[in-house]
Amino acid sequence: MIQVTELRKQFGKVTALDGLTFTAPEGQITGLLGPNGAGKTTCLRTIYGLLKADSGQALIDGIDASKQPLEARRNIGIFPDKFGLYERLTAREQVAYFAALHGLEKDAGQAAVQEALERLDMLAIADRKATGFSQGQRMKVALAQAIVHRPKHLILDEPSRGLDVMSTRILRDLLRELRSQGTSILFSSHVMQEVAALCDQVVVVAKGKVAAQGTTDELCQLTGESALEEAFVKIIGTDEGIAA
Repeated sequence: MIQVTELRKQFGKVTALDGLTFTAPEGQITGLLGPNGAGKTTCLRTIYGLLKADSGQALIDGIDASKQPLEARRNIGIFPDKFGLYERLTAREQVAYFAALHGLEKDAGQAAVQEALERLDMLAIADRKATGFSQGQRMKVALAQAIVHRPKHLILDEPSRGLDVMSTRILRDLLRELRSQGTSILFSSHVMQEVAALCDQVVVVAKGKVAAQGTTDELCQLTGESALEEAFVKIIGTDEGIAA
């Protein structure tokens, strides 16, 4: 389980996180939904240890990411918002590098890499250099890097940004498969249809704190709206938010 408790983060005079608190249970997909500047990316970066909160905690199965970042990251797969690849390396080499970073070497590493490549239907591009890869192919490499060590938790920042329809479907199918295997999945998104289609629970973030949370149906019932987009607009349009 991912537990976020009273996270606070200030950048100069800007308050990025203001007591943010929620949980992302195992076997569920939790969506962070909020306008630009709401604190979603700051939250995710704090959870996997790239940023240190001013106060509060982000726990990965009880491990404090700020105090034991390496141990916490062993249980996390990170899918970034930009697919930065080493252009001169093949897809297989890119994924193998991440496997090695997580302590998978020799036979175990090769087996894990092969499994990730097959799982994402990447064998046709496995031994091609990344130069010239399409956005969808880059997405697959980044996702293979995130899951090669078989993490219990997966964190994704705007995962479908820039992807075509087929690549988005592949991503969604894999997330559902991982959820069925007990993986805790946490992702941020601006795409209402994506959140409604995938998420078991939605955490609406505004001004660095939780404005509302619940299932899509619960948020709609709470606001008296029939669609998530309208419910979202009503929630973030309030000064203090709504606690579900």
